[in-house]
Amino acid sequence: MSSVIRLLPDHVANQIAAGEVVQRPASVVKELLENAVDAGATSIKLVVKDAGKTLIQVTDNGKGMNEVDARMCFERHATSKISLAEDLFQLQTKGFRGEALASIAAIAHVELKTKEHENQLGTHVIIEGSKVVSQEVAVVPDGTSFLVKNLFFNIPARRNFLKSDQVELRHVIDEFERVALAHNDIQFTFIHNGAELFNLPVSNIRQRIVNVFGGKTNEKLVPVQETTEIVEIYGFVAKPEFAKKSRGEQFFFVNDRFIKSGYLHHAVTAAFEGLLKDGTHPSYFLYLNLPPNSIDINIHPTKTEIKFDDEQALYAILRATIKHSLGQFNVAPVLDFQKDSDLDVPYSYEGTKSVEPTVAVDPFFNPFDSMKPGSSLAGQMDSGFNPFENVKPKMSSGGFSGGKPFQDKKQHKPGGWETLYEGISDAKEIILTSANHQFDEEEITGSLFDDETSQTANYQQSYQFQKKYIISPIKSGMIIIDQRRAHQRILYEHYIKSFTVKQNSSQQLLFPLSLYYTVYEMELLRSIEQQLIQMGFLFQEISNEKIVILGIPVSVSESEVSIVLEDLLNDLQDGVPNDVDVVHDRIAKSLAQSLAVKTGTYLTDKEQENIVNSLFGCEDPQTSPFGKTTFITMKVEDIDKKFM
Repeated sequence: MSSVIRLLPDHVANQIAAGEVVQRPASVVKELLENAVDAGATSIKLVVKDAGKTLIQVTDNGKGMNEVDARMCFERHATSKISLAEDLFQLQTKGFRGEALASIAAIAHVELKTKEHENQLGTHVIIEGSKVVSQEVAVVPDGTSFLVKNLFFNIPARRNFLKSDQVELRHVIDEFERVALAHNDIQFTFIHNGAELFNLPVSNIRQRIVNVFGGKTNEKLVPVQETTEIVEIYGFVAKPEFAKKSRGEQFFFVNDRFIKSGYLHHAVTAAFEGLLKDGTHPSYFLYLNLPPNSIDINIHPTKTEIKFDDEQALYAILRATIKHSLGQFNVAPVLDFQKDSDLDVPYSYEGTKSVEPTVAVDPFFNPFDSMKPGSSLAGQMDSGFNPFENVKPKMSSGGFSGGKPFQDKKQHKPGGWETLYEGISDAKEIILTSANHQFDEEEITGSLFDDETSQTANYQQSYQFQKKYIISPIKSGMIIIDQRRAHQRILYEHYIKSFTVKQNSSQQLLFPLSLYYTVYEMELLRSIEQQLIQMGFLFQEISNEKIVILGIPVSVSESEVSIVLEDLLNDLQDGVPNDVDVVHDRIAKSLAQSLAVKTGTYLTDKEQENIVNSLFGCEDPQTSPFGKTTFITMKVEDIDKKFM
C-alpha cells in the first residue's frame, strides 16, 4: 500500500496559514503597521481604498531593507525579530512569528519598495499569490512601502464573506487606533478613498487620545498613575457620567501592545461599581508595563491574547489604582464625611514648601471718615431727610382718594436714622382703610359645560396599572396594553410614513446644537444624512469630528437628541445596509425604541386615551416593531370563570 501522507507545497501551506493570520483587510493593516513600528519609523502613512478590499498601502521612513531581506521577508517563518527559543520570553517587538508577510503574499498582489538610508538605490519586488513576478533595483525613498491590492483574489469564497465597506472600514479604523494610541511618539496619517480621516502629530498620550476621539474627550478623562514592583500602570479612565452603551473606547496596552483581557476588564468595572448606570460601560485607556519574562504573548497568531504570571495581584493593583484615581479627583464619593475636601492639598503641590502669607495694613485708614460733618450721608441725617417726602398717592377712579400724604400724619424730627422709616405704617393704613376699594365677593356657581358634558368628562375611559399597563374596558371585557410596546408601534409607523411621504415637520433650535463623535460614527451619519433630514433633522455642518444641528423633529426634545443619535449609531455599528427600505426600517426601529415612553412613567388620562386610540389606528397593532405582543384581551366570560 502506497503512503498517503505528503508534505504540502509552500503556497498551499501559506494559504492555510493565511486563514488564521489574515481574516479581513484590517488584519493586513495591523501587520503592516506593526512592521513599520518595529522598523523604527517616526512617520507612518496608511492609504486605503474601498475599506481595504481594493488597496492597502503603508509607507514609513524606517530603516528599510536590502535586496536580500526584501526577498526573504516573504518566506515562511523568516523574521528579524528573534533567533532563539529563549527570545520568546524577552520580546521587545510587535512581530516575531514570521508568518504575516508570507500569508499576505499568498492571497493578494503585493508590491514592496524599500531602501536603507545608507544606500543610493533600493529594491522593488512584485509578488502575486506567493509567486515572485519581478525583483529589480529602483530609485525609491528611504524606508519601506508595502502595496497590497486585490485581497483574496484567489480565494473567492473568502472574498464573498467580507462585510460591507462600512463594516470593514470600522475594523480598519479600530486597528489603526490601537497602533496609534500605543505609539504617541510616531506621526500617523490615514487616508481613505482620497479623504484624510486622521492626521496625528507626535504628542503626549492625553493629546493623542483627544486627537483620535475628538476635542470633547479631554474633559472626560481622569488620569491614572501607579508604580509597584509588579507593574507600572498609567493612562486615563473616563468619568462615569460619560459611560457609553457600547464598548468601543476600551483599550489595554501591555508593553505598548494592544491586548484583550476579560479578567482585567472585570477589574476596571469593579472599580466603577456603584458609579455607572445600568447598561453602560466605562471608557478607559490603560497602559501596563511589565517585565517581558512575566508574560506570554505566543498564544494566538493575532497576538491579542496574553498570559500573566500573577493575574490575581495584577487584578487587585489595577482595581485599587482606578478607585484611588476616581476618589482623588472627586469622581467617587469619599467615606470620610467629616473631611472637608476644600482643605485637601493637590498631589501636584505635594512636597513643595509653604510660604507664610503677608498682610498689608494701612495705619492711616479710618472707616468713620465718611461720617464727618459735611459728608453727604451725614448731611442727610442731620437735615431730617425723608425719602417718602415727595411721594404722594395718585388720585384715580376706583383708587383711594381720601388719603393724606404721609408727611401730614407726623411731624419730622431732625436727625437720626429713624427718620428713614417714618410714614411706612401710615401708608399701610391708608391703603387698607380706603373706602373706594371695591371687591367682587360673589361666588361664581355657573358651569361652562352642560350637565351631560360634565358627566362624560368624569367618566374615565382607561386606567394605568403599575405604571406599565393601560387597562381599557370594551364591550366583551377589557384589554390590557403594554404602554411601552404600544408607543413603540405608534412611533415606528409614524417614522415609516415620514420616509414614504419624504416630508416631516421640524422645529428650529434657538441656538445651534453641536455634538461630537468619532471618525467612524461621522461616516455613519453622513451615510444616513438624507434619511435623518426626511425625519425632521436639519444640519448646518457635518465635519470629521462634530455635527451642528439647526432643527430637530417635533417629537424629539433638545435634551434627547444626543441620546437618540447615540442609540441610532449603536444600532448601525454593523454598517448601513445597501437596501434603502432596510435602512428606513432600522432607523425607525431605533428611534421608536429610544423615544417610546419608558416603563414606570406615569400617564395622564389624556395620554392614556391617546395611546389607546393611536395604537388601534396602526396597521399592525398586535405586535411591537420587534415582534412582541402589545396587548391582550380578557373577556367577561373568562373573568366569570375565575369566580366559579
